[in-house]
Amino acid sequence: MTAAVDAGLAPSPARPRQRRPLQFHVGMAIVVGVVLIAVFAPYLTHHGYADQDLIKSLQPPAWRSGDWSYPLGADRLGRDVLSRLMYGARVSMAVAVLSVLLGGGLGTALGLIGGYFGGWPDRVIGRLIDIQLSFPPVFIAIAIMAALGQSLPKLVLVLAFVTWVQYARIARANALSVREREFVQAARALGAAEVRIVLRHVLPSILPPLLVVGAVNMSNVILAEAALSYLGLGVQPPTPAWGSMVSEGRSVQSIAWWNTVFPGTAIALLVIGANLLSDGLQRER
Repeated sequence: MTAAVDAGLAPSPARPRQRRPLQFHVGMAIVVGVVLIAVFAPYLTHHGYADQDLIKSLQPPAWRSGDWSYPLGADRLGRDVLSRLMYGARVSMAVAVLSVLLGGGLGTALGLIGGYFGGWPDRVIGRLIDIQLSFPPVFIAIAIMAALGQSLPKLVLVLAFVTWVQYARIARANALSVREREFVQAARALGAAEVRIVLRHVLPSILPPLLVVGAVNMSNVILAEAALSYLGLGVQPPTPAWGSMVSEGRSVQSIAWWNTVFPGTAIALLVIGANLLSDGLQRER
């Protein structure tokens, strides 16, 4: 029976692949570059992120009469800014990827259940979505992190929790539309199990818009993680995070601008890369 279903629902010949827009390639290059820096940070730096040398405190970048062993200068504790930036990329990428995967997985699953099966599960999930959307996501994240304490796993879970509703709304709306289409009706008429229909036919049909939402959400999560770290609600010292580096550099901004400019630039560059990637995916559709 399942063979008949699959044979009867064979996909139509694929259309010629369109050239991906330039912004997709630029965004992908930026994001992949940051990922590679994060992965190989121990091999790209000569200093540990927590190594201190008070003699080097607030040393300027190398091109401003500094030391080339500290190319981007040092912070007030004599820690290498470049090393901390590279290790900080690990926090930003880990939080962005894991929270998008967890939030996207939860939201997609609940949206599929509500949109495809309807009934009381759809009503319950819809009310949960409405309740959470009535509060600003950043305020929810701040409140939860302040109550639970600060750590990387908690940060990932909180950001996944505040973003799942976006995936759930898209998944639910698309599942409502797809469940009435001919290929789903044909699979049901041929006796395919509901779970098989959802996983084999409905889910692949609603994935493209969810991938775009995930790419957009990555930039939002990066900004949220930076904001929470700036407020002292992210990962705790001495582990570096770009937001906390900006916060630590505020007190010396007037005499050591590199302590805030470089991590701020890193945040902006990664957010731009994620936005270009999402825009490229959207245009490709």
